Amino acid sequence: MGYSTASNNQDQGVGAYVADLQLHMTLQARNLVPNLTQARDSREQLLQQTQADLEKFISRQTL
Repeated sequence: MGYSTASNNQDQGVGAYVADLQLHMTLQARNLVPNLTQARDSREQLLQQTQADLEKFISRQTL
């Protein structure tokens, strides 16, 4: 039983680490792409939609 508890604690630790890493990566990515403003052209609109889709996909991932 001790193994199960240790494994569970380790899984929780890994989950917390992954969540922190995802948050950090999202914040970093926001510095690499323009802020969401009114798109001036189709390229900017595609970039904004791709960014939003990627953030939704990442936020819904589970271990």
